Amino acid sequence: MKKIRKKWLITCIYIVLILFIAGGPLYLMKFHPKAVDYNATKKQTEWRGVISFWDFPRLDKKTGTNFRWIYEKIRAFEKENPGVYIDFKPLDWEKGGIKLDTAIKMGNPPDILPIGSDYSILSKEVLQPLDPYLTNEEINSFKEDAIKAVSYNGHIWGLPWMLSTYTLVLNLDLFHEKGVEPPVDGNWTYEEFIEKLQQLTYDSKGNGKIDHFGFNSFVQSGYYNIWGILLSDGGEVINNDFQYAFYDEAAVMGVEKLIHLKQKYNVTPADFGENTSNAAWTSFYKDKNVAVYPVGTWALNVLENLKNEGTGFDYQVANYPTGKLGKPITMASGVGAYGIYKQEESKKLEMCVKFLKYLSAEEHQKELGRLGVFPVKKKVDNIYVDDAMMTKIYENVENIKIIPPHPYWKEIDKILQNEIRMGILENKSPQQVINDAQEKVNTLLNATKK
Repeated sequence: MKKIRKKWLITCIYIVLILFIAGGPLYLMKFHPKAVDYNATKKQTEWRGVISFWDFPRLDKKTGTNFRWIYEKIRAFEKENPGVYIDFKPLDWEKGGIKLDTAIKMGNPPDILPIGSDYSILSKEVLQPLDPYLTNEEINSFKEDAIKAVSYNGHIWGLPWMLSTYTLVLNLDLFHEKGVEPPVDGNWTYEEFIEKLQQLTYDSKGNGKIDHFGFNSFVQSGYYNIWGILLSDGGEVINNDFQYAFYDEAAVMGVEKLIHLKQKYNVTPADFGENTSNAAWTSFYKDKNVAVYPVGTWALNVLENLKNEGTGFDYQVANYPTGKLGKPITMASGVGAYGIYKQEESKKLEMCVKFLKYLSAEEHQKELGRLGVFPVKKKVDNIYVDDAMMTKIYENVENIKIIPPHPYWKEIDKILQNEIRMGILENKSPQQVINDAQEKVNTLLNATKK
């Protein structure tokens, strides 16, 4: 009896084994196990940690907030890269630059910082050169001027993500009230510019006191809102040989044109030249007693919001007046770019580079209309096809002079802007402004050679 049971048990085992061997492949074909991508797993875990990142506010037309666009990109990047956290610190325009400079001097800046085209930062050798992490195809995908703005001594020190510029904005309510025609297609000569500004400078209350003005702006280092006038006759600050060059006849004529706005034609408020940027801007957008005002393109979002809220006015953009150069021109520090502070950990550096590439991706370039700025990628055309004013500015982008790639640009800029301010305040003639600026710049540059 026991032998029969044993024989039966062995037979059952054989049957199970035969079924397993024969049916196993069929089972696996029907219920195929999920493939494991070991490379992907490795990629997810190659670096985890915190990346610190500082940046300045930029008004988002879509949301009315200052940092929503960048927060969206940060959250999306973190989602695509589990374990990576971007520690973002908002800066403000008033004191943010000082905080950034101090952090660099103290040796504790963020991992990723806004550098624009600031050559005083690029030349300090505190940033990580990025060209080893960029293919030729990636470099060539950027507009040439954008890459040039972040290049120094044969290296690329930052990755551009946007371009901004200046334009003239006209308060059309004031133009219509005085029966003054805006410039045709936004183009005018300096003489036509002056003629219209004079008509828009008047006493609205009949008390003998001028309270409306054709033009207003401010003079401050780091801002180039008035330089479309200063360079209109062909002047240039730094020439192709990297030498200071703002001392020829074209430079004198440009300074003279700016000074004459106040001293000869009387089309500006009395405090032009000594007012602050906030005071000048307030006179235009809030007090509404200035007809023509130069702004960065970001301001158009502000004006549009005010208009939609019922507290603004009808407006239009125009080019800077032309001079002997024969075409409207602007100068801007407007290449928005981020640099990476020197990193000891190579994997973290690679993740920082990946984040910068993510921010400048073409799909994100197409969203820059929310910020009132322009793309830096060649393949991204006009993103403002439904916006006539921004399209007009876009068509003139090729005439932007990006601030010169000079390691002492900040110091040169301060000297020039201060001398120009002195001229506006009638303390110096245009020629004296140019002479004194040249002397001080030469002293500065000679001292750096010692």
